[in-house]
Amino acid sequence: MSTSTASQWGDWPATRVRKTYLDYFMTLAESKHEFVPSSSTIPYEDPTLLFANAGMNQYKSIFLGTVDPSSPFAKLKSAVNSQKCIRAGGKHNDLDDVGKDTYHHTFFEMLGNWSFGDYFKKEATFHAWHLLTTVYALPKDRLYVTYFEGGFGLPPDLETKNFWLALGVEENRIIPGNAADNFWEMGATGPCGPCTEIHYDRIGGREAGHLVNMDDPDVLEVWNLVFIQYNRESDASLRPLPAQHVDTGMGFERLVSVLQDKRSNYDTDVFGPLFDKIQSLTNARSYTGKLGKEDVDGIDTAYRVVADHVRTLTFAICDGGVPSNVGRGYVLRRVLRRGARYVRKKFNVKIGTFFSDLAPTLIDQMGHFFPEITGATKYADLKEILDEEEESFSRTLDRGEKLFETYADAALAAGKTDLAGADVWRLYDTYGFPVDLTMLMAEEKGLAVNQSDFDEAQQASKEASKGAGKVAGQQVRLDVHDLDKLKKNESVPKTDDSFKFGLGNVDATVKAIYHASEFPTSTSDTPKDTLIGILLDKTNFYAESGGQEHDTGRIVIDGKATFVVEDVQVFNGYVLHIGYVAEGSLSVGDAVVSSYDELRRWPLRNNHTGTHILNYALRSVLGDHIDQKGSLVAPSKLRFDFSHKAPIATADLAKIEEISNEWIKRNVRVYSKEMSLKEAQAIPGLRAVFGEAYPDPVRVVTLEFSPDELEITSEKWLGTSVEFCGGTHVAKTGEIKDFVITEESGIAKGIRRIIAITGEDARQASHRANDVEARFAAIEKLDGKDKDKALKVFDTELSPMDISVVRKDLLKEKLKVARKAVADAARAIEKEQSKQVNDSVTAFFTNSPDAKVFVTRLDVEGNVKVMQAATLQAKALNKAAYFFSTTDEGKVVHVNFVPKDDITKAFSAKTWIQPVNAILNSKGGGKEESTQGVGTEVGKVDEAMAEATKVYESRS
Repeated sequence: MSTSTASQWGDWPATRVRKTYLDYFMTLAESKHEFVPSSSTIPYEDPTLLFANAGMNQYKSIFLGTVDPSSPFAKLKSAVNSQKCIRAGGKHNDLDDVGKDTYHHTFFEMLGNWSFGDYFKKEATFHAWHLLTTVYALPKDRLYVTYFEGGFGLPPDLETKNFWLALGVEENRIIPGNAADNFWEMGATGPCGPCTEIHYDRIGGREAGHLVNMDDPDVLEVWNLVFIQYNRESDASLRPLPAQHVDTGMGFERLVSVLQDKRSNYDTDVFGPLFDKIQSLTNARSYTGKLGKEDVDGIDTAYRVVADHVRTLTFAICDGGVPSNVGRGYVLRRVLRRGARYVRKKFNVKIGTFFSDLAPTLIDQMGHFFPEITGATKYADLKEILDEEEESFSRTLDRGEKLFETYADAALAAGKTDLAGADVWRLYDTYGFPVDLTMLMAEEKGLAVNQSDFDEAQQASKEASKGAGKVAGQQVRLDVHDLDKLKKNESVPKTDDSFKFGLGNVDATVKAIYHASEFPTSTSDTPKDTLIGILLDKTNFYAESGGQEHDTGRIVIDGKATFVVEDVQVFNGYVLHIGYVAEGSLSVGDAVVSSYDELRRWPLRNNHTGTHILNYALRSVLGDHIDQKGSLVAPSKLRFDFSHKAPIATADLAKIEEISNEWIKRNVRVYSKEMSLKEAQAIPGLRAVFGEAYPDPVRVVTLEFSPDELEITSEKWLGTSVEFCGGTHVAKTGEIKDFVITEESGIAKGIRRIIAITGEDARQASHRANDVEARFAAIEKLDGKDKDKALKVFDTELSPMDISVVRKDLLKEKLKVARKAVADAARAIEKEQSKQVNDSVTAFFTNSPDAKVFVTRLDVEGNVKVMQAATLQAKALNKAAYFFSTTDEGKVVHVNFVPKDDITKAFSAKTWIQPVNAILNSKGGGKEESTQGVGTEVGKVDEAMAEATKVYESRS
C-alpha cells in the first residue's frame, strides 16, 4: 500500500507530526514543558483500570493531591508526551467497533500537554489554536470549538468562550455543549471541570457547526482541553480546588489523518507499513478502504482489524500483560482470537505464528519512540506468548467455525432471527470463542444472539460443574478388581499415551466408561452430575506422575457431546480421564477428539524443566551430596525437596538463581530418549531419586547434549543436567523466560525445600521486586519521623511479598541497617533534646529563684522521654513543672511534676491534670507527684497552659 504523507497542508509523515507537537511544548519560552515518557499500558499502580486509557492516568496522584513528596512528579509544573492507550475493555471499550469504520482503534496514542497549577485557560487555548493554525497550518475555517454551556449549578464557561473570541475565532464557530460533552470528571468523586473541544471538518467549504458532536466521521473532535478546577464531593456537590490544572488530549492517529488530508485514519502511514506486511504474509488483494456492504469479501475490514490488534497485543504484552481467563488478560485473549479469526476466515491462511510474524514490522515502525518494544529478548518473549495463544486457538477455530455454520444455517432455515444462546455458550465453553466474537460472526449472517438463552446455558453449565465437583471427594480411581476386569477384556488395551509429549489434538476412540466399579457402555447409564472415568485407545493427556500435576481439557464429539476432563490418573498402563459430561453423551466405540488445555500445560512444561535446572544448580553450588527427596510441578510453581543439613545462605541462593537463569538465557535444546536402564545408569552425572524403581527402558531427559550425539561415557555430561523423567518439558530452555526462588525452608531434619516460579509468574515477581526496591530507595531519602514511620510500614509488608527470596533477604538487611541508623539518630536527637530541656529548666529557676512552678511548651515533637527528663530535672531542683508539646499527627502530650512539699489532700499531680485534660480533650493520669496525658485539641495549648498556671497558684 503506497501511502502518501503530502497534502495541501504540507508533507506530514506521522513521525514529524508527533515530533512537532512535542517540540512545540518542550521549547516554549514562557513555560517549557518537561517530556515525560508514556506510562505502561498496564497500570500496575491503579487497580481501577484495565489498561491506561488516557494521557492523564499517570498524573492522577497530582490531580488528587496524593503525590509522593519524594516523587519527581511532586515538583512537576508542566508536562508533554504521547501516551500509549488501550480501550478494549471496561467502561471505555472500542473493540467491537474496530474494523467497521475509519477511526476506532483499540490501541492509539494520545498527544497531551498538562499544567499543574502553572497556567490555565488563557494559555491553554492560545497554545492549542496557535499550534493547529500556525505551526500545523490548518485552515481556521475548518475548525470549530465548544465550551461548557453550564449545569450542576454552574454558569456557562463564558471565560473560555471569550478567550476563543480574543483569538479570532468567529462566534458562529464557538458552540455551547452539555455536561456529557463538555464537563470532564475523573469518577463519581474527585477532580473535575469544564472542557473545551476543537473539532475539524474534513470536507471544508461549508457550514458544519450542526454536525459537531453528532458522530459524523467527517466532523471529528481532534483536541480536548480539560480545565480541572473543581472537586466532586461525596454528596455530589462541587468545591473549587486550591490549584487549577490543565489536562489536554489529542488523538495522534486522527491528527495524522487530518494533516495528510485523508478521510480515514487507516489511510495514513501509521497503518500503511502494517498493511503491506499483511499483504505479504497472506497474498491478499491490496487494501482499498471499503466499509460495510461495499467491502463485499470482508478483506478491507480484516486489514483494519488485524493491523489494529497487533498494535494492542504488542504494546500490552511488552508492557507485561499476558492473555489469560480473567481481567485484562481475558481482554487480550479476546483481541488475539478476534484477530486470528479474521486471519483464518478472511485471509484464508493458517494461524499459529501470524501475529508474531507481523509484530516486527510494528517494532521497526514505532520502536524508535517506544524503545520498550525493542530488543531481541523482548521480541522472543512477545513471540512466545503470541504463538502459544494463537496455536492454542488454532486447534479449535476451524472446528468451531464449522459448528457455528451448522448452528447458523439451522437458525436461518427455521426462519429465526436469533442464534440460540446455548449454542453461543457451547462455542465459548468448548471451543474458546469469546462471546463478542460469536456475536460478530452471527451479525455477518444477519443474526442476533438470544442473551437470556445464553445466560441460562451458562448457569446450567456452572451448576453441572458444581454438582460434579461435590462428588469429587469420592475420587474416581481404579482398584485391583477393576484392573483385573480390564485385563480380561481384550477390547480395552492399555492406553497409548506417547502423544502426551507432542502438541495438538488427537483423534481417539472411547474404549471404556467407568463409574462406581462398573463399566457401562454409555455415559447416559451413569447418574447425572457425577464424576466418571473415560478410557481411550490413545491420549495426549498427561496423567499425574513423577511430581508433575495432571492435565485438564476436553474429550469432544463436535456438536454432539462434551466431556470435561478435570483429573487424569494412570493405573497399570490404563490412563483414566476423570470428569463429567457437560453436553450430550459418550458411548464405547465413539470417535472423539482428545484436547488438553495447552494454557495449563505450558507453565507445567516450564516448571518441570525448571526443576531439572534447579537440581543441577543446587549440586553445582552446594555439592554432590544433594539428593532429591520429593518434588511438585504445578502450573503456578515448582517445589523441590532435597538433602542438606543447614539453611542456604543468601549468597548461595543468589548463585543458584543466577545459574538457573544462565541456563535459560543460553536457550539450549532439551532432549529426551528412551534407553535401556543399564545404559542410562552409566551416564556420568545422572540424577535419579534414591530408592525409586525405574522402568526398563527408561526415559532420559538431558540439556544441551543429545544422547544420540554424545558418547554415553563422556565427561561432558557432568556439566549439564541428566535425569530419568517421564514428564513434559520445553523444547529449549529459553522458553522458560525467567526463574525466581520465592522460598527456602526446612521441612524435616536434614531436608530443605525450595519453592520457585518461572515464566510470566517470575517476570511479574521481578516487576514487583523492582517496585519494592524503588519504594525502599524513596523511603531512604526521607528524614526523621517520616522515615521511621515509612520503614515500620515497609517492614510489616515485606515478609509476605511474593518476590525473589534473594532480593527479599537483601532488602531485609538494608532495612535492618536503615532502621538502626534511624534509631541511632533518634537516640542522639533525644539525648541532645534532653540536655537542652534540662538546661532550660535549670536556667528558668536560676533566673527566677523565687519561682515555684515552670509551665512551658517544649519543642520536642511530643517525645515523652525527653519531657520526663525535664520533669526529673525539676524534681532535682524541688520545683513544680508542667510541660506541653505537640506532634505532627495533631496530638498534645503533657506531663507534670509536683514536689512532695506541695502535695496536699486537695492538690496533687492527679488533681492538677484534670482541668488540663478537660481543655485538651485528653486522657491521662499517674501518681500523686507526676502524671502525663495525650490530648487532641492542639489549638488550645495556650489556654491549657494558662489554666495549669492558675490551678497551681490557687492551690490550697
